[in-house]
Order: sequence, then C-alpha cells, then structure tokens
Amino acid sequence: MRGVTLIELLTVLIIVAVLSSLAVGSYRRYLLRSNRTDATAALLRIQVGEEKFFLQNNTYTTDVTDAPPTGLGVASPTPNGFYTITVTGNPSIATSFLATATATGTQTQDTSCPTMTIDDQGLRGPTANIACWH
Repeated sequence: MRGVTLIELLTVLIIVAVLSSLAVGSYRRYLLRSNRTDATAALLRIQVGEEKFFLQNNTYTTDVTDAPPTGLGVASPTPNGFYTITVTGNPSIATSFLATATATGTQTQDTSCPTMTIDDQGLRGPTANIACWH
C-alpha cells in the first residue's frame, strides 16, 4: 500500500490542468498588453517627426514610410509587425494630423485596444480606454 491510487493521480492531474489553464490565459493577456508598446512607440515617433516636419515645411505630412525630408521614416507595419500605422490629415487645414495604429495578426485578439491614435494636439485615443497607453 505504498503506491498512489488512480483517484489520487487523477485529482492531481485535474488540479494541474486547472492551474495551467489559468496561467496560460493570464500570460496571453500580458503578452497582448505588452505588445501595445509597439504601437505607442511608433505613434510617439510619428508625433515627434510631424512636429519636426511642420517646423521645416509649415505643414504636416501623411507620408509615414518615406525617409525625410519628404516623409517621416517610420516603418508600417511596426518593427514587430503587431500594428499598421497610417497618418491622415484634413486637406483644408494643413495644421492637423491624426496618426492611427491598427492591430494586425495575433494582436487583433486584443479587443480592448484594437486601434490607438494620437493627433496634432497630443490627444491620445481611444478616449474611452486611455489605459491602452499605460
């Protein structure tokens, strides 16, 4: 009677399975949150690049990928490939821009922050969930 019964073994396996399923889910959420730094870094680079471009040309640009002086030289998709970057402007007002990072690939599973934005005023979006930037 020094062995382990089948019931004891199954109980331990069930406990391990439950704990590992909780750990994997938590780890996945952590990865999605940490991948947001790819978007925030790109959007902040765009904001700085747009201000520099504006100082030199008295207008903002919508050209993200071309190297300066015609564009901003920011990669789209982002270096890790989690977000696609676009910049739009108001054609009637040369003094505005809106940079948007849209999730692609596996990052689309991040349903709380599928898109992130920043504009010429420094306003960050989505405004409903500002925690996306933290």
